[in-house]
Amino acid sequence: MDLNLKIMEPKKNPKLDVKRNSLLFFFVGMTLMLFLAYLALEWKTYYQANAWDVGNLKVQDELEEETPFLKLKIPEPPKPKIKTPPVIDVVEDEKDIIETVIASSEPNQDTEITPIESIEVADNDIPDEVPFMLIENAPVFPGCENETSEKEKKACFQEMILKHIRKNFRYPEVAQEMGLQGRVSVVFTVQKDGNIGDIKLRGPHESLEKEAARIISKLPKLQPGKQRGTAVKVPYSIPITFKLN
Repeated sequence: MDLNLKIMEPKKNPKLDVKRNSLLFFFVGMTLMLFLAYLALEWKTYYQANAWDVGNLKVQDELEEETPFLKLKIPEPPKPKIKTPPVIDVVEDEKDIIETVIASSEPNQDTEITPIESIEVADNDIPDEVPFMLIENAPVFPGCENETSEKEKKACFQEMILKHIRKNFRYPEVAQEMGLQGRVSVVFTVQKDGNIGDIKLRGPHESLEKEAARIISKLPKLQPGKQRGTAVKVPYSIPITFKLN
């Protein structure tokens, strides 16, 4: 059997295919767009000759404020008050004028001298109070009577005061709970009869001051201090230190 084969031709013409040169057109268009973009970026414009020049602008570093001129109306000065002149009474001159003679108070050879017997002299000039360091005979603490020199008596007095403070010392409970500590300055006076008085205290807290006052108030009666054989008041100062362990 003879078979007649017939080759089928494409229905479209390949010369009329739109996509045939699409890649070429794409590159041409892209090149044109790049060229236009380059021209837009490199495009330059210039101002005219009468344009404002920025390079000539000058700005002051510090701006000074100009004070405006104000016209102020100065008030008129007050008018002086005219006082009425006082009335002067004309008095006739006195014919008889008695002049007062002032007697001189300076002594001269005719001045009478007061007898020495009539001049009152003070019995003594011993002060009422003498400091412990300047007293001739310091107060004597019980147990220091056998000391011979005055220097030893003063040293014994100070030693016995320290022993008395250590023996009667008691830390206040309130101060322990609050954690209070410090130094209390105490000044007391040995009176003329040997008793302790005029106690002055200064410390960091009232509870510590009260304890220091209690210790000093327990001091025994002392032999009073003497100046030229006369009993006088003798102030004495000592610090009492309160310190927690």
